[in-house]
Formats: sequence, structure tokens, C-alpha cells
Amino acid sequence: MIVRRAWHDLRRSCRRRWPIPVARQVPCPAPEVGGPPARGGGAKPGRSSPLAAAAFRSSGLGARFEDFCGMKSRGLSSDALRDVPVAGMVDVPLAQTGEGIAECELLKWFVQEGDLIEEFQPLCEVQSDKATIEITSRYKGKVAHINHVPGDIVKVGETLLKMAVEEPHLLMEACDRLENVNSPTSEMIKSKKCGVLSTPAVRGLAKEYGIDITDVHGTGTDGRVLKEDVLRYATDKRIMEGSSASLGTDHEDQFLGGAQTRQNVSAKSGWHYNDETIPLRGFQRAMVKSMSLAAKVPHFHYVEEINCDALVELKASFQDNNTDPDVKHTFLPLLIKALSMALSKYPIMNSCFTEELFEVILKGSHNIGIAMATPNGLVVPNIKNVQSLSILEITKELSRLQQFALTNKLNPEDISGGTITLSNIGAIGGKFGSPLLNLPEVAIIAIGRIQKAPQFADDGDVYPVSIMTVNVGADHRVLDGATVARFCNEWKRYVEKPELLMLQMR
Repeated sequence: MIVRRAWHDLRRSCRRRWPIPVARQVPCPAPEVGGPPARGGGAKPGRSSPLAAAAFRSSGLGARFEDFCGMKSRGLSSDALRDVPVAGMVDVPLAQTGEGIAECELLKWFVQEGDLIEEFQPLCEVQSDKATIEITSRYKGKVAHINHVPGDIVKVGETLLKMAVEEPHLLMEACDRLENVNSPTSEMIKSKKCGVLSTPAVRGLAKEYGIDITDVHGTGTDGRVLKEDVLRYATDKRIMEGSSASLGTDHEDQFLGGAQTRQNVSAKSGWHYNDETIPLRGFQRAMVKSMSLAAKVPHFHYVEEINCDALVELKASFQDNNTDPDVKHTFLPLLIKALSMALSKYPIMNSCFTEELFEVILKGSHNIGIAMATPNGLVVPNIKNVQSLSILEITKELSRLQQFALTNKLNPEDISGGTITLSNIGAIGGKFGSPLLNLPEVAIIAIGRIQKAPQFADDGDVYPVSIMTVNVGADHRVLDGATVARFCNEWKRYVEKPELLMLQMR
């Protein structure tokens, strides 16, 4: 208590010495025992007792305080000193990785005890219900103790590891509380000392493309670097030239997410047939939660057959005239664009229901989710703002999501914000499925395989057609059968006559 009182007394006595002129360093004098306080602070005489001053010097805080007073002008606020750690050991907790996330599974460590760590260096990889995220270090120091092993479920705010941090880097925590001085010097110090404002997911994306995030101009609040800023920078620097190499995957791989058939986990070779307990983690655990909630919602399903002859011809024409070897045109981007056109006429299909308030929110953006089976489970990333994208742009974005899903590198932004979902059971087999809603969305569409089927003409002749069966699952609290039928007819019209898309495209 004596030391703390002496600390606050000295802050008052030296307050008017901040900010210190850049041209020189001004030491902050320690008070003498029983003597008057330092001049210029406006403190009242006799405020610091001899016992408090002596205790302050003996505790070693006086030297740390003088170091602060000797800094060049940085617009320091005295309030920023209150939370500065006084020891060389810091806890690195699991930060909040997304809205509504309370815990994450620790997948792997990138460091070991005793390793020297640089600032912003990746420490570990965790997986929430929504995405896989790299946790980076705020400090430069040495790993002292690791608290968890891969496979552990870690609560948000729980300590991941302890780090021994150098003294100057401990003081960097005060950087976020600095008073802003309108000068180029303070701006430069803040950018170099505190780093660039960005989320771990954005820093991970920059690292993946080999980009120094300090070179990227941030367009977010207070200069925050966003995902779009990194992608734009990468495009300008031609870093992403090879990122579309996976566009050559076939149509089935796009729907399946490139996942191979998952073997029955209970089938083992040999003569031993022991039971095995497998914990559900990551995306599989998220599926348990979301499907349990969806099962409580009253569903109804609407089934329709769509003639895809024109769609097959258009896709073949795109591929025949394709000059980019890294791009392979498939049916899915065409179906997605046609779906967006139908949603523009029936916006209630592109909505979310808030049960507590009995409100339906009509979403302005068409963020169409694509269900993908991956080695880590089912995941539904979505293509943002489909209504403003061309078919080629949809193709490239779909390929990017596909690649990230396979490598378990999807960002939270890629998975969140969906407004309607497409699921293709036909890529595996079967004509159609009966999907459950991806709440809070009010509609989901399952697509069967495109296959030849006999069709009768008006004169009785039989001819082959390419038929695709679709099954629309709807939330009966919001949608009725007539609305879904009219919407499906509109979508069917664009698919069967894709030339009509040209009339509506911007």
C-alpha cells in the first residue's frame, strides 16, 4: 500500500513534464526523504511522506518510473501506467475468436517450451465451431510453460501458455492507452511499437501469401487492415497468380470439397472387433449443435425436376472457349447465379427469422452457402454478394473456398453471414435428399445429380433430357408452400433458359 501511494504521488509530481520535448531527455527527479515534491507538478508540499518515498526507492519502482520519464515525446498518459505488468512473466490467454464462441479445441502447437518467440509469431492453432484460427503472440520473449496439449478443449480467457517477456516489451502494453499526439513522430512510433490493427485471421492470411502486413494500407476503422485489403494487395503484387490452380478440379470435387469417402471408423482389419470411442470436435461438434436446433423447427419440403439441357450446352460452350488453363467451368456457378436472380424477386427466401422478437429480417446481400464435405467434417462457407458478381468471379471465389476448406484454413468471415444454402447430394449418389435448415436461414436446397431420363413430347415421341431433381427445405414458421413453389418456378425458368440471365445481369 505504501509503495502504491508513493507511485501515485510521484505521478502527480511529474505530470506536467509529459509530453517531453523530442530534442532532449528530461529525467524525472525522485523525491528526497522529507523534502519538497518535484517542481512543476502542481503537487501540494508534504504530499509524499518520507516513509512512502523510501519504500518507493527500495522497491525498484523508482528506476522503472524514471525510465518512463526519460522517454522521448510519445504523448504518454499517466493512466496507462496502472496496468503495466511489473514482473517478467505473462499469461497468454485464448482470446475471443468470434461472436458466441465460448471454447475451442487446441489442434497443434507451433512452439515448444524454451523456444524464443517474436512478436506476432504463430503460437498454436485452434478450432472453434466455425473456423480454424492461428493464435499469435503479442510479445517477444521465451516460452516458459505450456498449459495444454493438442486435443484439449480450452475455454475463452483460459491461459494457453506462460511467457518470459523482456522488460521493454512488458511496457508495450501501455501503448494502447497512449494519448494521441498529432505529430508524424507519434504516429510512426505507434505503428512500429504497437503493430498494425488487424485480426489474427487477417494476419494469418497475409502470412499465407508472404505479405508483410505493415505494408498493407488498412481501410477499416482507425486504419484496421481487413481481409479485403490483404487480398487487394496480393492481387496488385501478383502474389495470387498461382492461387487459382485448383480451379481445374472436376464438378464432383467442387460439391464434395475434395473429401475422399470416409471409412467406417468402427471397421478394423484383423480379428479384433473392439469398440472405439471417438470424441466429436470442431465442425462435427458444430453439426451436432446446429442439427439439434434445426430438428426443433417445423420443416416442409418441395420437390421439383429441372431440365438442364440448355445448362449443359452453356457449360460446354464456356469450357470450349476458355483461354485460361487454370479455370474449369462447371454447373455450380451457373446454378448459384440463377438462384440469386430468383432471390431478387422473392426476397423472403433470403431471410432470417428471429424467434424471440417474431421478426423476419430480409437480407440485402445474397450470401449463398455451399455445403462441403471435408476430412474434418461438414462445413458451409458462403460466397458473399452473389448478386453483384459475374459467373467467372463466382467460379474463382468458389475455388478459393474449396481450397481453404480442404486445408482447414477457412476464416470465420468465410463461414459466417450466410443467407441461404445449397447442398449437393448428387455428387455422391442419389436423385435428391431432404435437407435440414442451416439456422437462422429459412431455406436450404438439396441438388440431385444431372442424369439422362426419357421424356414424352406432345406427339407421343420419346426423347432424352438431362434432368436434375431439387428439394427445397423451408421453415414453415416463415414460408408457405405457395411462396416456395413460385420461387422454385422462377429459379427453374433461369436454369432452363440461361439466356434470360443476360437480361438481368448488371
